[in-house]
Amino acid sequence: MFSIFYQYESFKRSILMPASVTPITVRKWQTLLAFIILVCLTLTACSHSSSDKDITHFDTSHPKDITETANSHSDRIDSDRNNIVSPDWGNAATLTAMGHAPIATGDIRVWDRWVGRPHLPAATTDIGIRYQPNAELVAQLPVDMIVDNAFYEHARSLYGDVPAQSVMFAAKGKAATWADYTEPTRALGALIDNPKMAEDYIVQSQKDIQLASQQFQQRYPIIKKFAVVQFADANNMRMYVDNSLFKVVLEQMGKELVVLGEGNQWGFVPIRMGDLAQLDDETCLLIIDPLSPITRAEINDSLVWQRLGYGERRCMAELPPVWIYGGMSSLVSLADNLSTVSLTGGAI
Repeated sequence: MFSIFYQYESFKRSILMPASVTPITVRKWQTLLAFIILVCLTLTACSHSSSDKDITHFDTSHPKDITETANSHSDRIDSDRNNIVSPDWGNAATLTAMGHAPIATGDIRVWDRWVGRPHLPAATTDIGIRYQPNAELVAQLPVDMIVDNAFYEHARSLYGDVPAQSVMFAAKGKAATWADYTEPTRALGALIDNPKMAEDYIVQSQKDIQLASQQFQQRYPIIKKFAVVQFADANNMRMYVDNSLFKVVLEQMGKELVVLGEGNQWGFVPIRMGDLAQLDDETCLLIIDPLSPITRAEINDSLVWQRLGYGERRCMAELPPVWIYGGMSSLVSLADNLSTVSLTGGAI
């Protein structure tokens, strides 16, 4: 055993220092090594101290941000103005277009992808998921009223004692009418104590739609009929029917909405790609964005789609996003989109 230990010590010395190194040199190396270790320990301690400071700052910043957001709203908003929070995009968009934007709504991060216009003011607060708003953030906002509809009533308890009112943009019968959108708009005007603002917006909206109709007619005078779909995937889609806002807009523009069935309460009927073969060649197909790049590629590769001939012997176009379940602002946005759309195929 002693011989093994001795051999190990001899081997270790041969690795750590040459045979010619003196004891004095060894002490110098040991001093230098100790200094290096001390420096490393000092740097490690500083790093931990800095990290702890960063963690502390991170943990306390979120409540502070919420308070600052609420205070910034308080500084900017007129005390005589009813401060509205609406988790519903239809109400939020129409209020914004009227000139009385809500101070907060939900899912702002994807607003441009699904709603498009009108653009929300930069000061509008995102209260999180529309269906389940951030109660802590809502509690910090200087809100006077919640404007929602039946789809969001389950979340009213999150707002405490703040009064809530329901405004719904939807068809009351089997076919949507202009009144189904003007009446809720007037209801919003009453809630913000400014009926004239709502009335002026209705009048201006009708003028905007008529102007869009004239512009479209000048560009495509022979196109009279449209079918409107939104793809869920490359083979399945929603076709919007008579109880959707597309019926109202096309009727205002003197056009016809072609459908393949009676819609559900949301204004659409689910169909498959092959069902589009039932449409006649005079019907122009409108595809409403968003449409993912993957789905778009799969559609183009589909033999059924190629056989249908849209974009070649049949008319089609792709339209920017418009909130399907929106209010008066969605009607105007859709008409504006149609006035500038580029149709391809068919009689074009």
